[in-house]
Amino acid sequence: MALMFALGSLLLSGFLAMAAYTFTRSSLLAQRDRSSIEQGYSNAQIAQNDLISGTRTAASAIERLRSLGVSRSAVFVDDTWARSSSRFGEPQIPASLRQRVINDKLPARMVVRIEGRPNMIIGVPLTATDAAYFEVSDLGDVSSTLNSVRLSLLFGGLIATMSGAVVGWFAANRTVRPLGDAARAAKAIAGGRLDTRLVPTRDQDLGVLAEAFNDMAAALQTKIERDNRFASDVSHELRSPLMTLAASAEVMQARRDEMPARAQAALDLLVADVTRFQGLVEDLLEISRFDAGAIRLHLEELLVGEFVRQAVAVSSLRDAPVAVTDEASQLIINGDRRRLARVIANLIDNARNHGGGMPTVTVESIDDGGHVQIAVEDHGTGVPVDERSLVFERFARGVTAGRRSSSDGAGLGLALVDEHVRMHGGRVWVEDRLDGEPGARFVIELPSERLEP
Repeated sequence: MALMFALGSLLLSGFLAMAAYTFTRSSLLAQRDRSSIEQGYSNAQIAQNDLISGTRTAASAIERLRSLGVSRSAVFVDDTWARSSSRFGEPQIPASLRQRVINDKLPARMVVRIEGRPNMIIGVPLTATDAAYFEVSDLGDVSSTLNSVRLSLLFGGLIATMSGAVVGWFAANRTVRPLGDAARAAKAIAGGRLDTRLVPTRDQDLGVLAEAFNDMAAALQTKIERDNRFASDVSHELRSPLMTLAASAEVMQARRDEMPARAQAALDLLVADVTRFQGLVEDLLEISRFDAGAIRLHLEELLVGEFVRQAVAVSSLRDAPVAVTDEASQLIINGDRRRLARVIANLIDNARNHGGGMPTVTVESIDDGGHVQIAVEDHGTGVPVDERSLVFERFARGVTAGRRSSSDGAGLGLALVDEHVRMHGGRVWVEDRLDGEPGARFVIELPSERLEP
C-alpha cells in the first residue's frame, strides 16, 4: 500500500508540476514578449525622431539611444548599418528577419541564440525615414527563472512522493497489517493450531473484526474438539463389544469343522467383517489421537532396507518382492518402527485391494543419500491426475475409490500414511508407474543418513 500511495503521489505531483511549469513559462514569456515589444517600439520612435530632425545618419540615432541606456540596438538607413555594441549587429540578425523588416516594411520579432544565450530580436520599420530599427532583448533571466521554477517543482514532487509513501505506510499499518494478522491467524488455524486468536484492539472498526474472528475461531475449535471427542469415545466404546465379538468368532472358528457348509460360509463372512471392523476402529482411534495431538513418536535408528523387508514380511502380502539398491542398503532413518511399519502395511493393503496382482516394493537413495524413497507399485488402472491429492484425504471414497475397489476399506488407510509420513519430516505422493505399465506408484520420501563404517 505504501508503494501505491507513493506512486499515486508521484503521478499527481508530476501532473501538477507540469501544469504549473507550463503556466509559469507561458506567463513569463508573454510578459517578457509584451514588455520587449513596447520597449522596442518606444526606442524605434526615438530613433525615427532623431532621423527626422535632419541628420539622417544611423550613427547619430545610435548615439541618441546609447545615451538613453539602450546598449544593444542597430539602425539601418541608406544601406548603412550602425550599432550600439560590437556584440550585436547585422551578423546576428537572421536574413529572414531583415528581409521582412527592411524589404517588406513589416514589424517582426524572432528568438535566436547569441553567444549561447536565448535572445529576442525585435525589428521595426521606420517608414517615415525609409529606415529600420532592430533591438535585442536578453531572455537569459527568463531561462534562469524557469530553471529555478523547474528545480523547485522537482523538489516539491519528491517531497510529495515521500509524504505519500509515509502516509501509505501509516495507512498500511492502520488497515493492511490487521488484515495480515487475520490471514496468518487463519492459516495457523487451518494448520491445526485451533487456539490461535487475534489480539483485541481499541480501534472501533478493527475491534469488531478481531472480536468476530475470535468468536468464529472459538466456535470452530469447540466443534472440532466435540467431533474429535465423539469419534474417540465411539471408538473406545466399540472396542469392548468388538473384542467380545472377535473372541466369540475365534471360539466358533475353532469348531468350524463341526459346522455344516452354510454355517461355515456364514462364519467366514463374520470373521472377515469382524477383522475389517477391528481395522476400522483402530484407524479411527489413530485419527482421533492425531487430532488431539496425542501422538508421540518413539524414534530409533532403522536400517532402511532391512526394515522394509521386515515390514513387508508381516504385511497382508508377505511374499511381495522387495528391491533395495546397493546405495539405499547403507542408509538409516530415524523413525518410529511401529508407525512406519503401519505405513508400509497400509500401502501393501491398498495395492492388494485396488491394484490387482502382486505389488512390487523398491527402496532407493536420492540426493546423494540425503533422502530415501520407498515405492509400492501395483497393477491396477492407476490414479487420475486430478484425483491424486484426494486419495490421501480422510474417508476418500470418491470416483477413484469406486473404480478401484470393492467394499474393502473405509478411506482412512492412505490418510494415516500421509499423517505418519509428515510427522517423520517426509512426504508421500502417487504417480504413474515408471516402466509405462498400467498401475499406480505410491512413493514415500524420508530424510536419511549414511551408515557409518
